Amino acid sequence: MEEKFPFERIQRKVLVKSEVETDKKYGCDPNKRPLNELITYGIVNINKTQGPTSHQVTDYVKKILNLKHAGHSGTLDPNVTGSLIIALEDATRVVQNLLKAGKEYVCLMHLHNNVDEFKLKQTINSFVTKIDQLPPRRSAVKRQLRQREIYYITILEIKEHDVLFKVGCEAGTYIRKLCYDIGEKLKIGASMTQLIRTRVGPFDESTMCTLYELKDAFEAKDEKKLRKIIQPMESAVKHLPKIWIYDEAVDSVCHGSVLAIPGISKLESGIKENDLVAVLTLKNELVCTGNSSKSSEDIMKDKKGIALKPSKVYMNRNTYPKYKRNV
Repeated sequence: MEEKFPFERIQRKVLVKSEVETDKKYGCDPNKRPLNELITYGIVNINKTQGPTSHQVTDYVKKILNLKHAGHSGTLDPNVTGSLIIALEDATRVVQNLLKAGKEYVCLMHLHNNVDEFKLKQTINSFVTKIDQLPPRRSAVKRQLRQREIYYITILEIKEHDVLFKVGCEAGTYIRKLCYDIGEKLKIGASMTQLIRTRVGPFDESTMCTLYELKDAFEAKDEKKLRKIIQPMESAVKHLPKIWIYDEAVDSVCHGSVLAIPGISKLESGIKENDLVAVLTLKNELVCTGNSSKSSEDIMKDKKGIALKPSKVYMNRNTYPKYKRNV
């Protein structure tokens, strides 16, 4: 079974309307930001241990890096371990783009009775679809039936009554409830005994670090390690389709103006009307996100019109200069 999230299944190409140079005097490649700026606009993928709450882990990160603000995306229960995305200082708003991104978990499920292995596998695979879930009584959301999609389930090991599996799913899927529902369909009962989150949208185990690793790197002022641990905030929109704009268009968008088609240099294919899109400078800096007013095809063929209305602006005003030419 293909272990991919929906955004990974879309093959996008970069479509060029007009290739231009960006002015080196303004802005900066996100991967080349000075360390203090990287921290201010950074994201860390913490490998949360069992015990502390997501809020406590976020507070630890703030204390380690001497920050005023930090925020996490996607709460993990105290007993659940694995990927907890924490945004630092001015990057805190960008993690909202991850709230609806796919999640991946490795789960240990305990079966309450014997079952035929073929039937077990067949039943588990039948959940790779859109399923109805009623959130548990003890949950942070309103308890009403809702639909969530399971993208893939890979059985890793079966040992007597214990089943280890990997699951990729839509955000807001309750894995404990998934185990319960599998047990109900098998008519033997099942429960979740251990859960590790291994992916959040574009963030996987390759970017994960422990609190101790972050603390050691920061106290040792090890810039090489810190640059490996702290990701630019742009990493939180890797899963979104993208539009790149001219230097001349950047400041007006930062002031909340709509993005007109003449301000676009290039874009990715496959954008549909009303898709959430990330708007970048030609240096790949995140300017804003917003819902597209047109498809990729229409943006490429049209010379005028509105391409996108910003919903959230992330770049500070005056990062790029104002230009007289109206784009």
